Amino acid sequence: MTKNNIDTIVDTVVSRIYEVMDQTFEIEASGRHIHLNREAIDSLFGDGYQLRPSKYLSQPGEFASEERVSIKGPKGIIHNVIILGPERKNCQVEVSLTDARSLGVNAPVQLSGNIENTPGIIMMNGSKSFVLDRGVIVAKRHLHVKDIDAERLGVKDKERVSVQVFSERPLIFDDVIVRVSPKFETSMHIDYDEANACGHKKGVRGRIVKR
Repeated sequence: MTKNNIDTIVDTVVSRIYEVMDQTFEIEASGRHIHLNREAIDSLFGDGYQLRPSKYLSQPGEFASEERVSIKGPKGIIHNVIILGPERKNCQVEVSLTDARSLGVNAPVQLSGNIENTPGIIMMNGSKSFVLDRGVIVAKRHLHVKDIDAERLGVKDKERVSVQVFSERPLIFDDVIVRVSPKFETSMHIDYDEANACGHKKGVRGRIVKR
């Protein structure tokens, strides 16, 4: 084999590696957390209280706040649950299936924002409490895609895809919902149950695979 042939093979392999990497995106694991509306914030922290950002998240404008609350279900309590800001129109409590069983609530697997036919829960901050009549869900795994990345990844809004995870315990997640918006940064979100299943670590990446 001549040097020119070797160089051609190397260039082809390198080009293919870059092509594959261009199709990947970070996979982020989300722990249990809460989104609150103004009524709930006032009840739990006082009238007019403003959530204090502790860490800004990958999605623009979203942050983990310094505030924490406890959530109480029929069978148990989970303390020190993080609140994500900014405040929303509706409250939403996102837990894993494992958390839901510990709390004793029958939380359905649904996309964030869909709180129809969901159970409620009690949220507590010291002596203050707020009774949520609905809003507890197990967030369905989903892929945020910035609009300018949609063509590169070959996806459209609300499409269902499969995602291969490149981790210590590689697997393929089926039924991943694509959400496309100019307000997003491209990344996939899974909960801690799913993260443990694939051996997730910070920086793990995935790519869409055709089934």
